[in-house]
Amino acid sequence: MNSTKENNNLENAKSNSTPPLGGWGVLFIDRDGTLNIEPDDEQVDSFAKLKFYPRALYYLSKIANELDYKLVMVTNQDGLGTTSHPEENFWPIQNFIVDTYAAEGVVFDEIVIDKTFAKDNAPTRKPGTALLTKYFGEEYDLKNSFVIGDRLNDIVLAKNLGAKGIYIRNNDSLGSLENLDKYETLSDIIALETKNWEDIYTFLRGGARTVKHERNTNETKISVKLDLDGTGKAKVETGLNFFDHMLDQIARHGGMDLDILTKGDLHIDEHHTIEDTGIALGEAFGKAIGNKLGIERYGFCLPMDDCLAQVAIDFGGRAWIVWDAEFKRERVGDVPTEMFFHFFKSFSDAAKCNLNIKAEGENEHHKIEAIFKAFAKAIKMAVKRDAEKMVLPSTKGVL
Repeated sequence: MNSTKENNNLENAKSNSTPPLGGWGVLFIDRDGTLNIEPDDEQVDSFAKLKFYPRALYYLSKIANELDYKLVMVTNQDGLGTTSHPEENFWPIQNFIVDTYAAEGVVFDEIVIDKTFAKDNAPTRKPGTALLTKYFGEEYDLKNSFVIGDRLNDIVLAKNLGAKGIYIRNNDSLGSLENLDKYETLSDIIALETKNWEDIYTFLRGGARTVKHERNTNETKISVKLDLDGTGKAKVETGLNFFDHMLDQIARHGGMDLDILTKGDLHIDEHHTIEDTGIALGEAFGKAIGNKLGIERYGFCLPMDDCLAQVAIDFGGRAWIVWDAEFKRERVGDVPTEMFFHFFKSFSDAAKCNLNIKAEGENEHHKIEAIFKAFAKAIKMAVKRDAEKMVLPSTKGVL
């Protein structure tokens, strides 16, 4: 009941070429819900039901032409060849999909179709790998390969292959009755979660922007986990409640995921904890930004009640800070106000960025919170990548 079938009208020039050092990277791509919209009854058995996934043709074409991946379509077609899913309905649509993508330069090296039902528990059915065993050979680099799909079982397939998953998360109920793993257990496998192909192209073209970073000294032990393309989730523990609150603003208003755990010598004072957290966070940003392809580079002005904060940032590779903010209170919450400058100076030095900060207003709490929020917005603007301009934003050719 299962099979592998390739479109006989297509030939891929790469199929006989010599693999690169380390082996071919592979994109294992789901069909329904990924290349085309999945209808409510989850079966594309007529042309009236066929709609291509928005921008998939355009961005997959760019991936095929600009990047060096093998492309493999992997699809479960429940009961294909039975009365519930006749082949005479399936193949005209399947061939039309394949031919349409081929016309845009997207030629699949292999098309793998499993015909079984979920109840059969066949090893050939995703997330099983029985039809993909050749990709475990030395010719392929599964560690740098990805499964792209709209169901959790696509991510489980990535785990079973030793690859990473790109999760097109539109409908969590799809395939929920046969999910073998829960979403929470697959966080280390999901390299990107999105709803659009532009993000997928940008990710594959520019690389992942996640980092786990540690900085340990005799005075502090700090771990930072950062995802520049996250959703604003934060988990911060520094031992200083107001400082935690400010760092939380960076994640939420910067649209990034940020975990920070700092264990410092607070029994002495707050200086090392705040300063070293700034250094560790700056180092993490420097790593996460990576090759800087396509980033805006520059970024914000933000009002908060009586206060106005202006933060401009340039991830140009040169550390410099201009600070124009005065505080009349000795502390805001449990943080000495003199340490705010030290935090941003430490970040600027470690991230090798130019940082210009100015704030005015009467309420000291509002003033520093506005600074942190504007800082977050400035970062969000500066690290944003433009899928149509994946080049280095510098006439020097280096940042």
